[in-house]
Amino acid sequence: MKPRLLFFLVGVLFVPNTMFGACSVANLTRCLDSACAINIGANPAARCQYCGVSSAGEPSKSTAMKSISAGASAKYNISDKELKKAPKDPGERYVWATEQCLKKVSGCTPDDVTDNYDKLIEQSCTAAGISAQMASLSKKVNTAKTKTSCSNEISACIISDKHCLADYTKCKTDSEFDKMFSDCSIASVGCDSFLADIRSSLITTRDTTIKNADRILQMIVSAYQNARSERLALAQQSCKDDSEKQSCISRVCNHNMRYKCDESHEYEITLANELCKFYDIACTRLK
Repeated sequence: MKPRLLFFLVGVLFVPNTMFGACSVANLTRCLDSACAINIGANPAARCQYCGVSSAGEPSKSTAMKSISAGASAKYNISDKELKKAPKDPGERYVWATEQCLKKVSGCTPDDVTDNYDKLIEQSCTAAGISAQMASLSKKVNTAKTKTSCSNEISACIISDKHCLADYTKCKTDSEFDKMFSDCSIASVGCDSFLADIRSSLITTRDTTIKNADRILQMIVSAYQNARSERLALAQQSCKDDSEKQSCISRVCNHNMRYKCDESHEYEITLANELCKFYDIACTRLK
């Protein structure tokens, strides 16, 4: 609701009214209702829509709409002619109505307005919120859904991070799947007649996805096994002909020895053999 500060200026202007006696809350309410509760009998949200918040929606434009000023207490009401000058914005209209009614009802102050009328607007806004929620729910329930739209909606829910995941790793068993499927089915209003077929289809998708995942994993494992076997075979072959060790000795001699292991420098040949001796150790283990 609007804070009391909104009516500070109005209060300053109309403080003299308090000299004429106590405020009649009934007459003040009638006056404010003539601007804020138009057609309230058919529209409980009227006070909220006219003098509350714009998010409550537009007031009803029904041909049956009529101002309360037509009643017996017209003395305290804002007339139809005066209402033509009323602001459209709910907040501004409330301030405007307060100003008009403090002129008409003696002895009242802005505090009397906020103390007594704010709660009526709040009740109306609650009604407006309930009305909006019911309209939204009704629209959702009455929206015709096809089997395809239901399937797409439930499928998206099933493979979400909250449920089975895209690879169905959280729904490998039927009991796990059924729990997630139940959650998604409840959230998908209007799909009851398609649930059995959708579940069957999703079970098939799950089984295929998991099967393919296992097959791909086995292919990866086999590829690593084959590569390891090939490397082992090559290593074993190099041990038979001593080719890898001799290649190692040649590299050491050419790159690390000053005289390239020529026959007159046997110590370089001996050193190179020692540096490449790890091949002998490896080949012993591979046998």
